[in-house]
Amino acid sequence: MHGPRRGGGGDRRRTRRPRRSRRVRSPLERNRRGPPERSFAGQQDTYLNVLGADEILRHVSRCWASLFTDRAVTYRLRNGFDNRTIRIAVIVQRMAFPQVSGILFTADPVTANRTVVSIDAGFGFGEALVSGLVNADIYKVRDSDVVDRVVARKELVVEAEPTGGTRIRTLGPQQQTLPALTDEQAVRLAQLGRAIEAHFGSPQDIEWCLVDDEFRIVQSRPITTVFPIPEAADDANRVYVSVGHQQMMTDAMKPLGLSVWQMTSTAPMRDAGGRLFVDVTERLASPTASAGLVAALGSSEPLIGDALRTIVERGFVRTLPDAHSDRTPAAGAPPAPIATDDALVTELIADSEASTAELAREIQTRTGLALLDFVDADIHELRRILFAPKSYQAIMASLDGATWLRDHLDEWLGEKNAIDALTQSVPHNITSEMGLKLLDVAT
Repeated sequence: MHGPRRGGGGDRRRTRRPRRSRRVRSPLERNRRGPPERSFAGQQDTYLNVLGADEILRHVSRCWASLFTDRAVTYRLRNGFDNRTIRIAVIVQRMAFPQVSGILFTADPVTANRTVVSIDAGFGFGEALVSGLVNADIYKVRDSDVVDRVVARKELVVEAEPTGGTRIRTLGPQQQTLPALTDEQAVRLAQLGRAIEAHFGSPQDIEWCLVDDEFRIVQSRPITTVFPIPEAADDANRVYVSVGHQQMMTDAMKPLGLSVWQMTSTAPMRDAGGRLFVDVTERLASPTASAGLVAALGSSEPLIGDALRTIVERGFVRTLPDAHSDRTPAAGAPPAPIATDDALVTELIADSEASTAELAREIQTRTGLALLDFVDADIHELRRILFAPKSYQAIMASLDGATWLRDHLDEWLGEKNAIDALTQSVPHNITSEMGLKLLDVAT
């Protein structure tokens, strides 16, 4: 059987040494707690339409040798695999001679939408697609419907040579613009892909071919480029907002950092891919709280605000009465207004510094398990400092004040974002100081 091939070496237009898909099976390839972190896609050589026992043995040796190409060695070094522990198993499959072949992704590789199956299809062997000889027809399937299709002009087709290997043939003008699949076939293939995805428990990158209206699956590997979804206790629609992106922290966090955030936050925190997310589903389900949350997050990150408005307008989250929604401040509930008091901020800072000083004194006498128990108990004190009602009110008052100034300075001076010049002058503001240092580097 034959499916398309990605990432092999050599000139793809040479037909004397066609390639067929093989897979590395390394002890380091699989994460013991879940699906493979690295799929090794396209790293080893493959060969098509090999005839005779002697030729098969010779090509098996070539597959073994491809374990040490520059491409394969560099891939392993980049991903932290020890070259001394790598092993390879070569798969020999009976040849199929397809009318159509291609690639199926059970999650859209462009948008990462897991509800859409994306299918690339072309005539003959998939070699024409992966070598760039022709453009693929593209089908997008959601449930049992083809929601989008693009039929490309396919001038060439790669076919089997009777004596072994493959050849490239030019298609007739009328056949070049024919769709490779019917809508019914695309839906049938998408359903097969969903069954494979359910079997392996993760989005799949599947190589397939069509022989006499029967689909043959040549290979299936996990899609390693689709970002994981935070786990939830139910199958309801969920909306997550990235904590790191709100803070301009796009790198993965270490496990200790994730744990501290989750232990201290009053909002429902979830983690995926080393990043933290706030589950804002309950907030969006409340008509009153939803508007405040979208406005608050949109003011700090317009793209997130636009995305949340779109989600609300589409009815992605079921609306509930306000009494049933989560009203915790960290989830976005607006705080009560606070009276102007010059001493309040000084008082809050003094309380935080006193708590930190006491922590520094007490922790010195703890070791071993007693130290861990102390840290666990101190989390409650940290939560008290972080989420003190007056502290939250003061922070929100300053943000509201900055927003008020921004809008009015625009009106008064006709200059947008004039507030930025004022906030840069605030001492000990870590975000501003980082920005100014970056500005110095750029200058």
